[in-house]
Amino acid sequence: MTPEAVIFDIGNVLIEWQPERYYDRVYGEDRRRALFDAVDLHWMNERVDRGEPFREVIYETAEAHPEWRTEIRDWHDSWIELATPVIDHSVTLLRRLRAKGVPVHCLTNFGVESYAYAQTQFDFLNEFDIEFVSGRMQVTKPDPRIYEMVEAGVGVPPGAILFADDRDANIAAAEARGWQAHLFDGPEGWAARLVAAGLLTAKEAAA
Repeated sequence: MTPEAVIFDIGNVLIEWQPERYYDRVYGEDRRRALFDAVDLHWMNERVDRGEPFREVIYETAEAHPEWRTEIRDWHDSWIELATPVIDHSVTLLRRLRAKGVPVHCLTNFGVESYAYAQTQFDFLNEFDIEFVSGRMQVTKPDPRIYEMVEAGVGVPPGAILFADDRDANIAAAEARGWQAHLFDGPEGWAARLVAAGLLTAKEAAA
């Protein structure tokens, strides 16, 4: 089935999301490893992605671990440095799809406030037809409920959705619902998938 809607994940599809890289650069790899061993920062981030207040969750976690207070607060205070750089070729693909009239949406595990902030920094985050943001929906991938909510929102059959995400579990959950899905490991492969699906020509999909 030719896809009738394309859905992009954001982290590691449109924007690199590698917090460890920031902490290695600012504090050194040894201290970063100690921090990530001592504090479950990914669960902290998951709470934000489920809709809890961005600053409140991070500062609360920092106060619970005073020996790491400065480093943890950076997850909020220097957040934009954690969420960079942009994957330019992916942004090009998004815009070329939209230029051809293909409905393009996002489905992302992202906090409410952090997403709103990111939209002020990255203009392409304002270009989706529909934004499916976990913090607003109060459920994260790969919970099947979020995929059900997307299906209701986009209004096309599951088999007509083409979804790109960088995590195996998220792809498996989409495929279990009958979506077409692509495990993103770089924009070149995603470009080739869009060409194979008949949505872009090879020239249109080039960087």
